[in-house]
Formats: sequence, C-alpha cells, structure tokens
Amino acid sequence: MSIPISLAALAPVMKRIMVDTVQIFRPGPQVLNEDTGVYEPGPDVILWEGLGAVFTAGGPGMVLSLAGQAYQDDTRDRYRLLTPLEAPLASRDDCVRVTHATADQGLLGRVWRVLDISDANTLAVVRTTWMDATTQQAPQQAPS
Repeated sequence: MSIPISLAALAPVMKRIMVDTVQIFRPGPQVLNEDTGVYEPGPDVILWEGLGAVFTAGGPGMVLSLAGQAYQDDTRDRYRLLTPLEAPLASRDDCVRVTHATADQGLLGRVWRVLDISDANTLAVVRTTWMDATTQQAPQQAPS
C-alpha cells in the first residue's frame, strides 16, 4: 500500500517560491464611448488573484518565412506561471499580470497571454501555466 504525498509538507517550500501576487484575467467586452463614438476596452474580468511566480522558459522565439508565404506565428517569449493548486485552470488567451512583485520590479506592468489550458497532473504540487509575453515595451518610469 502506498502512502499519498502530503502537499502540506511542501507548503513552506511553495511559500518561498510563489512570492509575487498574480492576476489571471480576461479582457472585458468592448464598451462604446458615447463622446467619441469609438468602442474601447471595458474593465478586465478578474478570474483569480493570489500568490504565484513567473519564470522564463527560454529566449525570444524567432520565425523565418518566405515573402508572401503563410506561417504559424511563434511565441515571442515563453514563460511559466506557477500558482497553487487551488487556483483555477487558466484557458487559452486568458491574460496574466503581476500586481505585486517581491523581488524583481521588472515584472510589474507586463502582461502575458496564456498559450493553452493550465497543466493538470496526477502528482502535481503546483499548477503550471505556459504563457508568452504580450508586453513589448518597458513601462515608462518617472525621472528622478
């Protein structure tokens, strides 16, 4: 008879790894701005917010193509999001942002796109979600 793995025993380790606060969200529906007559993004729909960690999983992707030929777009920069198992499964094209960064402030102001539904495993310790970077410019910082 096997003894199940106790996730409670790993909790202190996970708290040392998942030190940032992350949001999984979907962009809100377009809203008509009656002053301009233009549709604008509505408020984001927050699916989950809690502890997490963002890790790079490789350098920038590169796509080579022949002029006029169709090609499948490759990921820009591949990342992994780690969240507790209690976090919901993120779906393809959901978005992720870090709302509080404990160490690397370069995470703030960036948005990632979920590439596929979050991984689910029999022996999972954390939830893993594959993402690519959608933010292509660093946020502007006020001069000091």
